[in-house]
Amino acid sequence: MKISGVDIRPGNIIEYENGIWKVAKIQHTQPGKGGAYMQVEMKNLQDGRKTNVRFRSADTVERVRLDTKEYQFLYEDGDNLIFMDQETFEQIQLPSDLLGDARPFLQDGMTVTLELWEEKPISVALPEQVEAEIVEADAVVKGQTASSSYKPAILDNGVRIMVPPHIESGTRIVVDVYEQTYVGKAN
Repeated sequence: MKISGVDIRPGNIIEYENGIWKVAKIQHTQPGKGGAYMQVEMKNLQDGRKTNVRFRSADTVERVRLDTKEYQFLYEDGDNLIFMDQETFEQIQLPSDLLGDARPFLQDGMTVTLELWEEKPISVALPEQVEAEIVEADAVVKGQTASSSYKPAILDNGVRIMVPPHIESGTRIVVDVYEQTYVGKAN
């Protein structure tokens, strides 16, 4: 499906220069002179290269539809992750860098969605939110409780996030995997 260069959004998968690219960030720019354009930061899903490209409204790109299939994470083997197809029980091995910044949130037995292009897995999507436990939280500084200030905390997977002052060590919370932010207390 062809789309205009200014209709590109983060998360879109597009075909560009004979490769499959995932859009990471966009910035719409209207210079004082000349036409508006969309500055697009994207990553090649086949070899991991990153690039920045300017698209004008007259430019068109092919938006790619990927097949998706649910897999279960089994275990880690060196730099590779082993997943199992939940229908056929067939196992596949993928490089751990395919997950990017979301890697620390992958948990044993977690169900993930693999995006396939021409039957080949090119990306792994974790659930948007996961539960994690706070292992270390800074003490609240006296006098800061009046404003809505957050304090740093470390999760059981080693990721550092900001949490509200009332959250203490040992508390289970819900975290947004891709933004790496506090969502709320776990039930």
